[in-house]
Amino acid sequence: MVSIVLAGGGTAGHTSPLIATAERLRELAPDVRLTSVGTPKGLEARVIPAAGLDLRVIPPVPLPRKLTPELVAVPARLAGAVKQAAGILDAVGADAVVGFGGYVSLPVYLAALMRRVPVVIHEQNAVPGLANKIAATFAKVVAVSFPNTPLRGARYVGMPVRAAISELDRASARASARLELGFDADRPLLLVSGGSQGAVAINNATDAARAELLAHGIDILHVLGPKNLTDAHRVVTHPTTGARYVPVGYVDAMEQAYAAADLMVGRSGAGTVIETATVGLPVVFVPLPHGNGEQARNADFLIDADAGVLVPNAELDGPRLLAEVLPLLTEPAKLDALRARLAGLVPADAAADLARIVLDAAGVR
Repeated sequence: MVSIVLAGGGTAGHTSPLIATAERLRELAPDVRLTSVGTPKGLEARVIPAAGLDLRVIPPVPLPRKLTPELVAVPARLAGAVKQAAGILDAVGADAVVGFGGYVSLPVYLAALMRRVPVVIHEQNAVPGLANKIAATFAKVVAVSFPNTPLRGARYVGMPVRAAISELDRASARASARLELGFDADRPLLLVSGGSQGAVAINNATDAARAELLAHGIDILHVLGPKNLTDAHRVVTHPTTGARYVPVGYVDAMEQAYAAADLMVGRSGAGTVIETATVGLPVVFVPLPHGNGEQARNADFLIDADAGVLVPNAELDGPRLLAEVLPLLTEPAKLDALRARLAGLVPADAAADLARIVLDAAGVR
C-alpha cells in the first residue's frame, strides 16, 4: 500500500485543492493511505475530517515578513514543528509528500527533505508563498495553477477542484440548489462571498446595495463569513418583487451556491477564480488589498480575456456594486457573453493530473 502525506491548511485556498487531490488519489489508487497534516486552529480542523481524511496536527510556524521580535523565536519553533512532522512521516511510512503551501507546509517539506521522501508542491496563487518558494528548491515536481507563476521548475497543471465542481452542470442543478438555499422562485440570483473568512468591504457594500437590488427583483445569497454573521442578520423579503436576501455564515458545498447563482461578487483568491471559471459563473472580483498582491494577479487571465470584472477594494461601496452588478443581472445578453468567454480558460481536471504526478513521485506506475 502506498502512503501519501498531504500538507496544507489555514484557509479554503489551501484545503480545497488538498481535498480535491485526495479524492482523485483514492480513485486512481483505491488502497492508498492518505494522511493530512494541518494545524489545530485552521479551517482544516473541520473540513479535513469532514472529507474523510485522517488529520494529524502540528503547531503553525508563521514566518514574519518584517524584522520583528517574533522572528527570534522562529528557528526554535520551526525545529519543533519539523520534528513533529518527521514523526508523522515515520509513523505512516510516507512514500511521498504533496504540499499546498501555508504555514503548516514548510515543516512537512523540511521533514520530508530530512527523510528523503519525495516532495511535490502545488502553488495555488499567481504570486507564490514563502513556503513553496523554499520547497521549490528541492521538490521533485513544482505544480502551479497559473501559467506564469514565478517558481523554479514550475509545471502548469491548473488548480485541483473537487469532482462536485469539475463535473457540475449548473443548468440542471439550478432549481434544486435554489430551493435548498432558501429561494422559492426563478429570479436572478447574486452570490456574494468574501471567502472562508468573510470580507468587511464586500459585506458593507452589499448591505448598502441590498434594498435596491431587492427592488429590482434580484435575490441575494450573502455569505458573510462565520465571525461576521450576527443575530442582526435576518432573511429579508421585498414586499413588492418578492426577492429574498438570505444571509449565511458559511457554505459547506459551494457547488450548490455556484449552481444557484447567475453572478458572483467575491475575492479573487485562487480557489474562487479557478472554481468559478471551471463552472462558468461570471464574477465581479474585489481582490484582497493585503498580502503580497497575489489576489489581483490571480484574476489577470480572466480580466485579460474580458471574462470577468475587477474592482479595487478601496473603490467598492454600495453605488459601485450596483453599477457593476445591475447591468449584468438585468441584461441577460451581457451575462451570456461573459459566460461564453469563460469556456475553456482553465484545465479540465487538474486534480487527476496532480494525483498522477504524486503517485509517480511515490513510485506507483
